Amino acid sequence: MEFSRMQNVWSLLFGYSLKEYSLKENIWYVIFQVRSLEAQGLPSKQAEAITGAITEVLNDSLGVVSQLVVSKGEMQKAEMTQESNLSKFKSEINSSLDHHFSLLQHENEKLRNDIERIRSDIRHEIDKVTAGQRLDLNLEKGRIRDELQNQNAETSNLTNKLDREIHTLRAQLEAAKYEVIKYCIGTLVSISAVGLAVLRIVM
Repeated sequence: MEFSRMQNVWSLLFGYSLKEYSLKENIWYVIFQVRSLEAQGLPSKQAEAITGAITEVLNDSLGVVSQLVVSKGEMQKAEMTQESNLSKFKSEINSSLDHHFSLLQHENEKLRNDIERIRSDIRHEIDKVTAGQRLDLNLEKGRIRDELQNQNAETSNLTNKLDREIHTLRAQLEAAKYEVIKYCIGTLVSISAVGLAVLRIVM
């Protein structure tokens, strides 16, 4: 704003803009500076040399200043361009964020589906292993039951066989006892007969 005000004041005073001003073209300023230096006692050549050097420095400075001076229209145009670029940048950022957010949602959904699939597979494997173990356990129970039944049957057979053998032995003992009794009776009868015979002989 200060540069714009300076340009307007310069245009009102001299009739041309600061960008169009050049000390080399203003001969009156150069003559005035040379005469001022000569009045202070400097030779004409030195005064002209000093004035030329000052003119070059001022021209360079004014050139730099003229490059920095920006009109109000250019400022507004630059601001509009900057706002447009900023709005475009914000729109691109928002679009990029929306795109990345959509990608993240898609990846999260895919990850959730993968986790659910893995969980279902693990549950299926667990059920399969559990069913296999249950089947093996039932088979083992059936095998143990069959073995117990076989052992019970064998025990019953052994018991029956033992009972039959005991009965046979008991019958044999009874028969042997009858034979012993019969033998003892026969022996007693024989002894009695011999005794009677001896008594008869003695008497």
